[in-house]
Amino acid sequence: MSLQWIGLAGPTASGKTAAALAVAEVLPVEIISVDSALVYRGMDIGTAKPTRDERSRAPHHLIDILDPTEAYSAAQFVADAQRLIAD
Repeated sequence: MSLQWIGLAGPTASGKTAAALAVAEVLPVEIISVDSALVYRGMDIGTAKPTRDERSRAPHHLIDILDPTEAYSAAQFVADAQRLIAD
């Protein structure tokens, strides 16, 4: 049986990115952000958005995909996440 996904949850700036990158050092993983603020470009302050360096260490998804003026619903997130997991 192969591992399909791992979930990490916790408050902002609690170490989720560091933990995910530690996993990425030993397993071929991709990171799908579930933070509603991270989908928006320019929303870097107060969100603990992974740095460019951190994002270069493992593929990250659903970060900086929309302008702040664009809407993004929970249904859109579910569809995007399901598509990424299936790939």
